[in-house]
Amino acid sequence: MNKSTFTIWCNNEFGPSDTRELELLKRVASDHRLMLFEHDDLGEAARAALRTADIVFGYPAPEAVIESEKVRWVQLDSAGYTSYDHDEIKRELTTRKIALTNSSAVFDEPCAQHLLAMITSLARQLPQALDSQRGDRTWEMEVRRSSSRLLNGQTLLMLGFGAIARRLVELLTPLKMNLVAVRRHVSGNEPVQVMHISKVDELLPSADHVVNILPANEQSRHFLNSSRFERFKHGALVYNIGRGSTIDQDALLNALNSGRLAAAYLDVTDPEPLPPDHPLWTTPNCFITPHSGGGHSDEKERQVKHFLKNLGRFERNEELINRVL
Repeated sequence: MNKSTFTIWCNNEFGPSDTRELELLKRVASDHRLMLFEHDDLGEAARAALRTADIVFGYPAPEAVIESEKVRWVQLDSAGYTSYDHDEIKRELTTRKIALTNSSAVFDEPCAQHLLAMITSLARQLPQALDSQRGDRTWEMEVRRSSSRLLNGQTLLMLGFGAIARRLVELLTPLKMNLVAVRRHVSGNEPVQVMHISKVDELLPSADHVVNILPANEQSRHFLNSSRFERFKHGALVYNIGRGSTIDQDALLNALNSGRLAAAYLDVTDPEPLPPDHPLWTTPNCFITPHSGGGHSDEKERQVKHFLKNLGRFERNEELINRVL
């Protein structure tokens, strides 16, 4: 094998109509050896093949990656990397000098637009008006007018400040909101005020909107719990497009039913799918989408193009996009 030829192990989920995306991958990566497996294939043949790979594209179990002595780079086909976000896994990958990248560049735009749509529609009472249209069809003009808000000058607190939050800031800036965020590692070059996540309890009482973009890990489980909901400004709104486990859903139900929260929007829940008899489905002012925030019609094609762009950078020994480790 010459220096420019790599073995690529792939279990990316291409979707039901995968011909175009798969052909794109095969064509652009034609100088390399490509091994294809089903997304949920973790059998011995797949694991054995992974041990011979230089590059991984998809979402294999981290334990299977660590079994390989050859892997130099793993690109996950998702923005989330929950199963890799453990100290022992990260330590092993770092020690072995295995680069880890995700696909944030594929999902930051749709997730940010999804949040923008819900933030603005709730401010203008659109979901509530649609409930009336599909329900008793009452003409609630005065209620809807008096409950509608202007976003100008309101404070929006982001929990987490990665690619989605950065794009959301760009979309919300024209609305002249007060945008602040917390994160684990503050770089100092963020475009808005960002504080360490330990300051979140100080910031919650002044926030009109709380946007949760936290990943799932040991530190973030039930990050929004009953004690934190009690710190929310009365009438605040919460949005979750991160992971369902980051919110204590029983505490959320209490905050909605007590009136502490004006509304909640959830694109993620715990568990998923949310059972049809779960009370969140019928809780007033709780609005749910089925983990569709990152979805878009050319999602699979953009996944492949993102990998191929990084593959070119890997071949040229350049810095990889969306590098996690």
